[in-house]
Amino acid sequence: MSFDSKVTTAKSGKSDAILDWLQMCSGVALIIFVFMHMSLVSSVIINTNIMDTIAHTYEKNYMAQIGGPILFLLFLFHFYLAARKIPFRFEGQKTIWAHAKMMHHRDTWLWIVQVISAMLILVMGSIHMWAVLSDLPITAARSAARVQSGPWLYFYLVLAPLVVLHVVAGLYRIAVKWGFIRDYQRSKLNRFATGLAVVFICIGLATLVRFMTLTA
Repeated sequence: MSFDSKVTTAKSGKSDAILDWLQMCSGVALIIFVFMHMSLVSSVIINTNIMDTIAHTYEKNYMAQIGGPILFLLFLFHFYLAARKIPFRFEGQKTIWAHAKMMHHRDTWLWIVQVISAMLILVMGSIHMWAVLSDLPITAARSAARVQSGPWLYFYLVLAPLVVLHVVAGLYRIAVKWGFIRDYQRSKLNRFATGLAVVFICIGLATLVRFMTLTA
């Protein structure tokens, strides 16, 4: 191998490492946002005034008007970084699928779950953000009216579990890939991740039920 080739390979490896680090950081930021968002919206289960007060505080400080577009850009940036490793050609997809079935490796299946859910979330998440940010201010009554109209209930019944599965799988893979969890701790991490997913899926479903039963 020539000197120029070694330099090019080293630069490429360093660039990949930086992009992987940025992917991890953007992923962590989005994971934190998703858990906070679902927790705050679920306050409607306790009292609609709590959700309205939280939403009003965010909008009063322009966190929704400014933070929304910033969040969307972060969302696209994270997808762009993750898409570097997604095989978009049919031959590559077929190979990945064959390897996953052959190896019976849980982490490989988690990666496939993340890829499939990411494609759906990219479209559905964009629709959700547009629907919310184009109809400010955010209130419990407006959110309930949207859920109760048209196909929105079915839309959120798909989107909410998809997002939870995606971020929990991402949290697991970040912990393993970056060495936060050792091999002997994986079983505990699996139980924690499964429990976390179940809890937030239940929270999401309970929130939708509350919106469906909320009257103006």
